[in-house]
Amino acid sequence: MMTAPFAGHEISRRSLLQFGAAAGFLLGTGALTGCAGPTGLPGADTLTLALNRSLVSLDNKLNQFDAAVTVQRAVRQALTAIGPEIKPVPVLADRFEMTGDTQWTVRLREGIRYSDGSPVTIEDVSTALKMYRQVQGSFVAGFFPEFPTVVPVDGRTFTLESEKPIPILDALMSMILITPAAQNKPEELQTGVGTGPYVVKKFNRGAGTYSLQRNPNYWGEPAAIENVEVRFLPEESSRVIALRSGEVDVIDTITPDSREQLAGLPGVVLKEASSLRLNQIFYNFRKPAGHPLSDVRVRQALSHAVNGEALVKDVMVDSVTQAEGVTPSSLFGYTRTGSYVYNPAKAKQMLKEAGVTDLKLKIIWETGEFPSDTSVMEALVEMFGDIGVAAELQQFEPGGNILAWRQGKAGDWDLLGNGFPSPTGLAITMLQGMYAGTAEKEKTRDTYQGYVVPSVTAKITAASSEVDPVRREKLLAEAQQAVWDTWPCAWAFVPKSVLAHTDRVQGLTLSANNSYPLADVRLES
Repeated sequence: MMTAPFAGHEISRRSLLQFGAAAGFLLGTGALTGCAGPTGLPGADTLTLALNRSLVSLDNKLNQFDAAVTVQRAVRQALTAIGPEIKPVPVLADRFEMTGDTQWTVRLREGIRYSDGSPVTIEDVSTALKMYRQVQGSFVAGFFPEFPTVVPVDGRTFTLESEKPIPILDALMSMILITPAAQNKPEELQTGVGTGPYVVKKFNRGAGTYSLQRNPNYWGEPAAIENVEVRFLPEESSRVIALRSGEVDVIDTITPDSREQLAGLPGVVLKEASSLRLNQIFYNFRKPAGHPLSDVRVRQALSHAVNGEALVKDVMVDSVTQAEGVTPSSLFGYTRTGSYVYNPAKAKQMLKEAGVTDLKLKIIWETGEFPSDTSVMEALVEMFGDIGVAAELQQFEPGGNILAWRQGKAGDWDLLGNGFPSPTGLAITMLQGMYAGTAEKEKTRDTYQGYVVPSVTAKITAASSEVDPVRREKLLAEAQQAVWDTWPCAWAFVPKSVLAHTDRVQGLTLSANNSYPLADVRLES
């Protein structure tokens, strides 16, 4: 849905709420048939989730938006997981210990089996690492400074060997989901068994729907709920109506407007957590030399055109904070590097000094990338227009081909509305994933929007391999400042994780990565 134009850099909050209420009324009367919610109430032992983005796979090699973690980890598991205190905890491994600068010793938990009854083997771990490394455009690969090699010791024990130290490998391995070696491939898996508390009963990838059933062969504590239904409802008004009617139990990533509508309603519970995610209006670093956006002065000038305070207050209703660095302040190892300052006069002057006139921008994003995304993009068009820069918008629907655009394989663009998490809760992981690009990685489009700055990569590499924590913190600070000085974003902000559920849902503990252990959730009759 498109919102009203962003006039004068202020939007009436009341107008937004009235628009949302009107949309809700139309949905309720059936006037917007394309936004209809699911039919029928969940059963007494069935939990129904309505996601804001389509879950295209229960594998995470290529895609893992925040809420997907909840469902993916319910079916497939890793050697470790990031616990409530944002620290790695053992899952499929009962030992994960750094036994040398370039060696970790790992032992598989005794008796762990897949849902089909077959045992988890060391070969499964080795194959998983190979598949994550080989897949092109991998979501996970960019987080690893290098992939370790598996060296078996005995039937359950092995070492992870690397050329350089990887002092956070226990956290990084939480992203490698383990699948039987014979079923694993260097692609996003659509089928296959896992070790999680749930198994897939049926699914429709195109519709983003999954039916999960409690795994009778689960090696750990059985899940509290027998069945879980996963739905994809792209329109937030549809998800809110479905929650209020009891047709779904949980909705994720809700906007401030929906939160205000749901706050205090009987039978509805709101959950909020700090975020490990950074949302940005990121530049396309694949521009040729001589293009205006290849000039750091131009990138900084465009940032001065963005009224971040107005976006935070009037569009996102204080549900986010403006970034003051290249990673969220919630991450371990974060360093404050600077502020985004709204100064349109300075923006015009900097563009003039750079010799840039008649600049035209194309801004792309996928629907649901972050709450109020469309309103933010429309606001940017007007803000850039105020400094004489024309901008057009191209919005991609979930499940579309925006990945090909981001990889430079489809159309050209200038700015991307996007979010990027640190699945480990560590600043170095986000730096590695976004800013440690190399020419070799760019050949396979495994860089973040073409960001390849060798001096920055060298600083991140030095920090990622430093074993001494004091020295590593200093190197991290230097790396973050180096990134900031390249001015990679026109603007960035840190969201809050917010979801809502019905009061029959118990035991749901929302973590900072906007997910929760599905096996811990209970239902009251």
